[in-house]
Amino acid sequence: MSIPQSAGGPISSRADLVAHLASGSKPREQWRVGTEHEKFAYSLKDHKPLPYEGVPGIRTLLERMERFGWKPVMEGEYIIGLSQNGASISLEPGGQFELSGAPLKTIHETCVEVNTHLKQVREICAEIGAGCLGVGYAPTWSLAEVPVMPKGRYAIMRRYMPMVGAYGLEMMFRTCTVQSNFDYGSEADMVKKLRVALALQPVATALFANSPFREGKANGFLSLRSQVWTDVDNDRAGMLPFVFEDGFGFERYVDYALDVPMYFVYRDGRYIDVAGKSFRDFLDGRIPELKGITPMMSDWADHLTTLFPEARIKNYLEVRGADGGTWRRICGLPALWTGLFYDQTSLDAAWDLVKDWTAEEREAMRSAVPKLAFKTPFRNTNVLALARRMLEIATHGLNQRAAMDISGSSEVGFLQPLQELVDRGQTRAEELLSLFQNEWKGDLSRLFEEYNFL
Repeated sequence: MSIPQSAGGPISSRADLVAHLASGSKPREQWRVGTEHEKFAYSLKDHKPLPYEGVPGIRTLLERMERFGWKPVMEGEYIIGLSQNGASISLEPGGQFELSGAPLKTIHETCVEVNTHLKQVREICAEIGAGCLGVGYAPTWSLAEVPVMPKGRYAIMRRYMPMVGAYGLEMMFRTCTVQSNFDYGSEADMVKKLRVALALQPVATALFANSPFREGKANGFLSLRSQVWTDVDNDRAGMLPFVFEDGFGFERYVDYALDVPMYFVYRDGRYIDVAGKSFRDFLDGRIPELKGITPMMSDWADHLTTLFPEARIKNYLEVRGADGGTWRRICGLPALWTGLFYDQTSLDAAWDLVKDWTAEEREAMRSAVPKLAFKTPFRNTNVLALARRMLEIATHGLNQRAAMDISGSSEVGFLQPLQELVDRGQTRAEELLSLFQNEWKGDLSRLFEEYNFL
């Protein structure tokens, strides 16, 4: 979840909104990669989620991170995030701790950023008696046990979510993800990348499936986080079939976003609840709560952060289908999509793979993957074979980029943890289930003890 956005002055017309998306178009030499990853922070003493106040607590964790040069982001009297050199640390509704990384040139730089963050958080957590766990769904906590962070937008979402879907509060308080952000060179380039991203998102979900537990038991899914997203708020989530229609571009995405219900408008340090009203109504002056308030580009930027499809555009492209995971695998997500998106031959190959898939086939795969992952059937093959092909294309793309670190290693090595899963034909979730059923003898406290900061 985002902090309030900053994106320019008053909106004069719909064309301003289209221009905002088009402004993301950049020459290839300016393309960058951003990585966002969330993790569950918990007390080492009892394995419960950290409250905001107290020690160990989220406020303490944020405040002590300032020693590393992070600057506080405040909402009233509460510190709700940190910023530094284009990166930010923010809080999800239940205290999930998120690093939104800076836009960087290579996966090598991204992994340095991830590892630096790991080192810093580990140092503070060791001082206050806390740990961090990288999985897609809180493995033991009930919804009632999860604390509520003091952010105004989350109070609005908590009231609205149960009205529009069965799993909105589950998503807010008990899930973690890894996401990556990418640039596009033109409208046509954006269209191809967004189509590839949406079509292959279920395959990425299988590759990163890592949420097999709920309230101390196996939950029947390999990616419960992904299953949760099937009924959060279908006005703002899903696979966006219109993206594959002829003529799709920035204007069509703007029209979609204009009609997605809003949550809020942020003014003078407070969130005004307009949940369920459209941005189109805001532009037309038809929202009583916003009488006399001029729509600003920052409102549009805020609104775009509240759209939650499997892949989305702001003035960059964001892929959103992966469960939170171990530190070793975090860099695999940006590496995978960089290999597909940032080499033209690989992007064309990925499009050739998916271009004749129907909306019904894409949706059926999306629906089956949370439970079946690699075993999901597709035409005359399965998602495991698609994952293997996806990795082949990405490997080619990274080899063509030839982005080396100081030791002469390419970015391809970051795909190795994913290649191992495909070679074994077994997801991370299945590995954890085997441990749970055998070595751990049904005791999930072992997960917190053995996978703290892994």
